[in-house]
Amino acid sequence: MDEITFRLADDGDDLPGLVGLYDAAARWMQANGIDQWKPGGKDEEHFRVRRKEGEVWLAEAAGRRVGGFELWWCDEPAWGPQPPVAGYVHRLMVDRERAPAGTGRAMLAHAERRIAGAGRAWARLDCLASNPRLRTYYEGAGYTVVGEQPFKEGNGGNRYAVALLEKRLKA
Repeated sequence: MDEITFRLADDGDDLPGLVGLYDAAARWMQANGIDQWKPGGKDEEHFRVRRKEGEVWLAEAAGRRVGGFELWWCDEPAWGPQPPVAGYVHRLMVDRERAPAGTGRAMLAHAERRIAGAGRAWARLDCLASNPRLRTYYEGAGYTVVGEQPFKEGNGGNRYAVALLEKRLKA
């Protein structure tokens, strides 16, 4: 397996690449009957803002971009006000044509190390409550469902239900 390395995204050439990762993941979801992301749903400005408010990471293997994710330090839309004890993983995106097997898990592990390194004890994420396949994937990675947010507000004011998952990290 190719070694997967990680780096923080920048505001230059990385932004179009992140949009491309998102759109490809959205197209894959649609092709597999998963009603979640839509191509064109995130633009360069979205990832620019995420960089300013948190972190955006890229995964690379054999010199190519194979995935990316966002790491937030708070997530009130899904989790409500919380003490600063967690990091929140969002938009885990894998290039299904280029990524070596295990890239998604490697990205989760990297996020968890980053969160623990920041002195926080919990990795948290959410996924559509109506996406049991993704929920099972996260549970297989050690996350536990701890609740549901039935009215998370997305872009344009649309509301949807998400399952809330968390994983206790080792210090």
